Amino acid sequence: MTGAKGKSGPLARRPDNSAFKQQRLPAWSPMLTANTVLPFFYLTALLCLLLGVWLLLTVQSTQELKLDYTEAGTCDVCFETRKNMSNAAAACRCTVAFSVEKPLEGDVFFYYGLRNFHQNLRRYMDSRDDAQMVGRTNNLQNPSSYCDPFSRDQNGLPIAPCGAVANSMFNDSFTLNYHGSGGYSSARVPLLRKGISWYTDKNIKFRNSRDENRTLAQTFEGTVPPPYWHKPVFELDPFDETNNGFVNDDLIIWMREAAFPNFKKLYGVLNRAGQPFSAGLPAGNYTVDIDYNFPVQYFRGRKEVVLTTLTWFGGQNHFLPIAYLVTSSLTLLIAVGLTVVWLKFGKNGKNMEE
Repeated sequence: MTGAKGKSGPLARRPDNSAFKQQRLPAWSPMLTANTVLPFFYLTALLCLLLGVWLLLTVQSTQELKLDYTEAGTCDVCFETRKNMSNAAAACRCTVAFSVEKPLEGDVFFYYGLRNFHQNLRRYMDSRDDAQMVGRTNNLQNPSSYCDPFSRDQNGLPIAPCGAVANSMFNDSFTLNYHGSGGYSSARVPLLRKGISWYTDKNIKFRNSRDENRTLAQTFEGTVPPPYWHKPVFELDPFDETNNGFVNDDLIIWMREAAFPNFKKLYGVLNRAGQPFSAGLPAGNYTVDIDYNFPVQYFRGRKEVVLTTLTWFGGQNHFLPIAYLVTSSLTLLIAVGLTVVWLKFGKNGKNMEE
C-alpha cells in the first residue's frame, strides 16, 4: 500500500491514463478497394505517359552533331604518332572536315568527348590534393600522399597539380573554321573559352595563392608540372593571365570526374557577338584544326567533337523520357491486369475486398 500511495515500483513507470499516452486517439485507416486502387494506377500511368512524351519532344528539339576524329581526316598520322610515348613531346596538328546541313540556332556548345576512359575508378578519383587546389602553400610544396606516385618527380620536386586525375588531363586543342555559305566568306568560329566552369568551382574549390606580392610563376616556383603535361600550370592559357594556375577553366572542368566511361566535357561556347554567328552556327562547310596530343591507344578509347544546342532540360539525353514511358507502360499493364482479375472474381459475392 505504501508503494502504491507513493507511486513507487511498477506503478511509477505506468503511463498516464490519457488518450495520447494510452494510444486511444482517433485514427484513419484507408481501405484499399478496387474502386480506389485502380483509378490511382490509371492516373499514374497517364501522368508518366504525359511527362515522358513531353520530355521526349523537348530532348528531340535539341540539335547535336558528333564527329569522331580519332583517325579521321589527316588525324590518322597523329594517331600513329601518339602510339609511341617517346614522341609525345612532338607537335602534331591535323584537320577534319565536316558539314552542317541544318543551322544550329541559339547558343551552341562545343564539347570534346572520350570513350572507354574510366574516370570513376576509386583509386583514380582519390589521386588528387584538394587542399593544394585551393592554394595552400604548405600543400603546394608537400603534396598529399593520396597523389602517389604523382606527388613528386624523380628528383624529389613536388608536382603541381599532383595526382593521377591532373596528370591525365585532356590536352587536345581545337580551332573551328567556317568556310562560307550565303554570301559569307571563310571565318574562324569564335569560341568563349573562359567562364565555362561552375561558379562554385572557379571561386571556391580552386584558387591560386593569395599572396599579391608574388607573380603566378613565383607562386609555383620549386614545383614541376605532371609528367604528361607539356607546360607548367601557370602557362596553361598563353592569352589570359587570369585563366592560369589552378583557376584555369580547362583544368577545373577536367578535375570534375565523369560518372561513366563515355562522357563529354565543355570546351567552349559560341560567341554570338558578330555575323554570321549572331543567330547560331549557320549551315555550311566547316573544318576543325586539332593539336593532337592526347593518346587513346592505351585504353582502346575514341575521341570526338560534339556541337550541340541545349534546352532547359539540357542536351540530348533520352534516359529520363524513356524511363517515364517504360514506367507508364508497366503501370498500365498492372492496372489492366488488376481490372481483369477484379471483373472476373470480384463481383460474384466473393469480393476480394473482404
